[in-house]
Amino acid sequence: MIKKGRRELAFFCVGCATICTLYLVCNQCYFLLDLETIPLAPKIKPMKKYILASVAIATFMACGGLSTNSEETKSVAKEQTAHEGEILLEKNCYVCHSPTAKTGRIAPPMQYVKEHYIKEGTTQQEFTEAFISFVKHPTKDKAKMPGAIANFGLMPQQAFPEETLNKIADYIYNYEIEGPGDFKEHKKKHGKGKHQKGQEKAEMTKAERGLDYALSTKAVLGKNLMGKLKSEGTVGALEFCNVKAIPLTDSMAKVHHALIIRVTDQPRNPDNKVSDADLVHLNLFKQRAAAGTEPETIVEEMDGKTNLYFPIMTNSMCMQCHGKPGVDIENSTLAAIQGKYPEDKATGYSVNQVRGMWKVVFDD
Repeated sequence: MIKKGRRELAFFCVGCATICTLYLVCNQCYFLLDLETIPLAPKIKPMKKYILASVAIATFMACGGLSTNSEETKSVAKEQTAHEGEILLEKNCYVCHSPTAKTGRIAPPMQYVKEHYIKEGTTQQEFTEAFISFVKHPTKDKAKMPGAIANFGLMPQQAFPEETLNKIADYIYNYEIEGPGDFKEHKKKHGKGKHQKGQEKAEMTKAERGLDYALSTKAVLGKNLMGKLKSEGTVGALEFCNVKAIPLTDSMAKVHHALIIRVTDQPRNPDNKVSDADLVHLNLFKQRAAAGTEPETIVEEMDGKTNLYFPIMTNSMCMQCHGKPGVDIENSTLAAIQGKYPEDKATGYSVNQVRGMWKVVFDD
């Protein structure tokens, strides 16, 4: 829809172009009929006619561009801009609540969560309050999915900024979200939201590409680690990290044709110690976390390569191996850590602190 001012300008331009065109046509007719003897017959030199024709055409095209291009550009941009909540959902939730995991699932898909939380008549405010309350302080009493707790255990406490949780809740409530291929269509329409189809994304930016590499690697490590925790306990998970973490990370790096590593200033494995050059990025992530802001990627481009950095945040489950000795870490676990990592520095953390960061390097 063209705004009033633009519509009037368009009509004016079209009118000018029309008058110029008619003027040219009339003059051409006079020349063809050899009516130059008529006193009132306008005389236009050939070069002037061509100039006037060019002006008429240019005016028409320019006015047409003014009336449509801006609106079309806005429309295309809107279609290619994903809902911010969708990006945050993928970044923060899909490591556990993956919509595509075939085996080794460690939490229910978010589409199942939506089905249980949003019933007919559930308002957006009701859903948002229940969703945020459970994420901040998960308990069996608050849970709306007892079957999921029986299968996967209680979700670890997550410390996300309030703004992040609100944006994720807004997206879940108002949009259709990706689910497993075997998920049946909803039998009921949940809530009063429009539940529109998610926006189609444009081609990945370098930041999105690098983050995708990091998160997919994190998902593989997380799935295997959670499996070990569930089947063999904390010591079994520690054994997995000692033997499999780096090889699994390297295998994902080969899949993505990139360098993918985890680094920290308090390493458990000395091979994960952050370099002096990268320490500045790690410290910046710590400052942002302390301020309670949503962590954002850092992207650097140099020598034909892109370097991406993304923080690794602790949650309540991490405390079993990275918390405070004698408080969060059991004595048997601490003995196992000291046996495998005599120079370990990766303890003493609290929930929602920066444990380290992902570094991803790939060719432009």
